[in-house]
Amino acid sequence: MPYRRLPKTDRARIKTLQIIVDKSDAYSMYDFAISLKTSSEAKTFLEHFEASQIYYKNCLKNQTSSSDKYQRIVKTARIYISHFIQVLNLAVIRSEIKVNHKNLYGLSVENNNIPDLTNEIGIIEWGAKIIKGEKERLRNGGIPIYNPTIAKVSVHYDIFRDAYENQKNLQVLTSRSLKVLADMRGEADRIILDAWNQIEKSFENYSSEEKMNKCREYGIIYYYRTGEYNPHLKEV
Repeated sequence: MPYRRLPKTDRARIKTLQIIVDKSDAYSMYDFAISLKTSSEAKTFLEHFEASQIYYKNCLKNQTSSSDKYQRIVKTARIYISHFIQVLNLAVIRSEIKVNHKNLYGLSVENNNIPDLTNEIGIIEWGAKIIKGEKERLRNGGIPIYNPTIAKVSVHYDIFRDAYENQKNLQVLTSRSLKVLADMRGEADRIILDAWNQIEKSFENYSSEEKMNKCREYGIIYYYRTGEYNPHLKEV
């Protein structure tokens, strides 16, 4: 026997609910396939479900559209911080800056390795340390490092921090809107299942094929198992 299956995607859920609502509106009080309570519930829920999906798509679009610009900002901040540390290490090697002054920046005095800047947390951590360390060294009478100056590093670091917070906020909005949408799916399936049960019940006295044809008008999709005869498939 053919079997029905609930929609698997939000798009399919919305389409199915829309058919239920449209059918109810078309027949109004003379339609006994779906109760007034269920059709009203489906209509109200559909409006909220569609609005939630639109909001999620907008959140995702905003997050995605800002991603390329954000990655460029991250790359620039990483380059400036890394370059500053390299110049600092070269100045130490040339004895222009005392090796123990590297402690002001949180850098090892035993090697000239560049800290891990592959992720945003590393950039945040080391950017703050480098800026603080250079300012402290200058207050103690040290000669400024040029190309890049700490002022230039600070500008790109601040731009990065602002972009980082903005991107995190966009990600939070997207995540929250997706959770709201996900939490509504169970209710969507419940309403659809309730409506489908009523629809099939209303046509229970029809022949099997007539019943399925009537139910299909209300959006119910029937599936045939492998090897099962399907009269809707044309023979080759």
